[in-house]
Amino acid sequence: MPNATSHSRHDDRFQVSRRVLLVDYWMHRLIKVGGISVIAAVCGIFVFIFVQIIPLFQGATVSPTATVQLAPGDYRDVGVDRWSELPFVIDQNLDLHFINLAKDNDVTRITPELPDGKATSMRYNQRNQMLVYGFDDGRFCVVRLNYHETFDGNERTIGHDLVTEPAYHIGHQDHPIVDIDYAEADGRRVAAAIQSVGDSREVHLVTLKQKRSLLGAGKVMVDKRFDLSSQVIGVPAIVRAGTQADLLMVATEEGRVFYFSMQESEITLMQDFTPFGDLADTTVASMDFLFGGVSVVLSSPAGENRLYSLFVPEFGSSRLFGHTKTFPLLSGGAEVYAASQRNKSFLVGHGSELSLRYATTETVRWHKDMPFEVEHAVLSSKHDRMLLVDGADMLRIYDLDDPHPEAGVKAYFGKLWYEGSSAPKYDWQSTGASDDYEPKLSMVPLIVGTLKGTLYAMLFAVPVALLAALYTSQFLSWRMRVIVKPTMEIMASLPSVVLGFLAALWLAPIVETQMVFIILIFVVLPVIAMVFGQCWASLPMPIRKYVRSGFEFLVIGVVAAASTVVCWYLAPHVEARFCTVVDPVTNLAVSDFRLWWRQTTNTPFEQRNALVVGFVMGFAVIPIIFSIAEESLANVPPSLTSGALALGASRWQTAMRVVIPTGSAGIFSAVMIGLGRAVGETMIVLMATGNTPVMDLNAFTGMRTLSANIAVELPEAPHEGTLYRTLFLGALLLFMFTFFLNTIAEVMRQHLREKYKTV
Repeated sequence: MPNATSHSRHDDRFQVSRRVLLVDYWMHRLIKVGGISVIAAVCGIFVFIFVQIIPLFQGATVSPTATVQLAPGDYRDVGVDRWSELPFVIDQNLDLHFINLAKDNDVTRITPELPDGKATSMRYNQRNQMLVYGFDDGRFCVVRLNYHETFDGNERTIGHDLVTEPAYHIGHQDHPIVDIDYAEADGRRVAAAIQSVGDSREVHLVTLKQKRSLLGAGKVMVDKRFDLSSQVIGVPAIVRAGTQADLLMVATEEGRVFYFSMQESEITLMQDFTPFGDLADTTVASMDFLFGGVSVVLSSPAGENRLYSLFVPEFGSSRLFGHTKTFPLLSGGAEVYAASQRNKSFLVGHGSELSLRYATTETVRWHKDMPFEVEHAVLSSKHDRMLLVDGADMLRIYDLDDPHPEAGVKAYFGKLWYEGSSAPKYDWQSTGASDDYEPKLSMVPLIVGTLKGTLYAMLFAVPVALLAALYTSQFLSWRMRVIVKPTMEIMASLPSVVLGFLAALWLAPIVETQMVFIILIFVVLPVIAMVFGQCWASLPMPIRKYVRSGFEFLVIGVVAAASTVVCWYLAPHVEARFCTVVDPVTNLAVSDFRLWWRQTTNTPFEQRNALVVGFVMGFAVIPIIFSIAEESLANVPPSLTSGALALGASRWQTAMRVVIPTGSAGIFSAVMIGLGRAVGETMIVLMATGNTPVMDLNAFTGMRTLSANIAVELPEAPHEGTLYRTLFLGALLLFMFTFFLNTIAEVMRQHLREKYKTV
């Protein structure tokens, strides 16, 4: 019998040292901490992105900052400088009261040097900081407000000068002007007025010109005069000149609006429409231009608020005004109107009701019934202040915080009617050439572009990767397998920027000129492969034994190469037979797939298109899908395959009915991981497409994806601006999309694993 000492030594061999237990204890907790840290980091990223985009979906905030008691009087308008420090009001005597907000609301009263006569109409042009006056004798004059700033050390002082220009007759002499407007832009100067002549009213327009020489600007002179009365049917009530001095709008008391176009000192009646023709009362209560001068805001006495914009109608050739937006009702016709000088916002009001609205998205940013009657209003040039004059002769100043009016759910995911468009559409164009441009920030084209690029990449990658994984794991010789698998895994390490570079400069021109050859390859090779496989399986064993098992790819490789050569030589003949069209430039018959596609489908054909992206991005995704799927198929227990073969199943039957179902969980995971790689790809789609945000799935057009859009737009995005936060919204969409894919993949993987488990 063994003694106690031998038993003790035998038991000691199975004792774990305290050092190992200590390491195991701390590693267990370290791994747990690491897992929790990863989850916390992902949640932190999500929270950070979410915090960045929250302001995009908030409305405007208006808060009172100051009130100034004005001298008793009947005030006719209110204006403000670009610093919002020296506003002014105009009293019934046409005197200007400047209020210095930086110096205890000190008021300076200035009487402009106006010509003799009684001013019967007046209008303030905030964009050009000038006042235009119409007189009872048919004359008008312009008074310019020249603001300037001076510095005394660190102290800034805002000053002002009034410059009165000469007066000119606009129509009949000795007849009062009822309504007047003035505009100038790019050297063009236009004044338009409604003049009361006896019991009727007439519309007159005058263009001015200013000669320039080496000595500087010369005298302003009248260029041409136009009498538009005969073309305006009804009694003219409102006249408005476009801010670009290129168009004129006249509204009548009957509710009709006449649109005149001014080109090269010639004026043409372009359109006559009734904006409220569907209402019982068709009268136009107010009509004013929006910032940019191509949209006009109208209101009816019943409070209907509509926007008409210039665009070329379908099958038309000239720009006309069309009804594009309808806003919520006001309590009555707009008595107060102020357009923003920075974006497409405008302020309208009736009585004590005020509403700040944004034209592009057709939304109300702020709305309130004030505790006083609002008589006049103006928005500061920076869109950060709102100045009101009430019926109690009080100037009320409010801070306006509305940094992202162009954002919102409708802006990102709705179909909007943008200025110049003939119909509502989804569009992305974040910047423009001028300040009056309205940003187009729809996420829909970017989402479609992301799905489009992913679709074509997966259509190319999934069949190739999965069939290659199946063949490698079940049919390929082990000697070749140890070469093929590492080679495929090395392919995954190729930088995407290199692949994008090759796609843009090498592959795209080839695909453009050899499209028929590529189509033949995709049609002929699968057919040849299936036919050859069927024929090979029907050959007697004495013939097939000359090719060792696992090396059949050598034979099919020769057949595929021969088929490729045949397709190469057949492509020009097929193109000549089926793709011959008349070149619209030379009027000659040519065999060109690109021209044939454009003329046949009426869709574009671009060199850098989704097909090129599909090839190259598929090339990047194939190694990932192949590696995971091959591992899953190769790890199917040999007992299952051996049992199937022993029962008489062929190798192909075993692979399709035993191996693939058993490894389906891994295959599904491989496809979903490859899908996530394709969704998040940036450099390939950035370099191999035209980066145009289109809304089609045409394989021969480009696209813009969410990831590529972030890479392109980020350098131009001002910190915490609308574009900056919108890019975070795109990142959140990508985050949610990949999270959704990964969640679905994990659920399906667990389901397939349970369904086909072999233990």
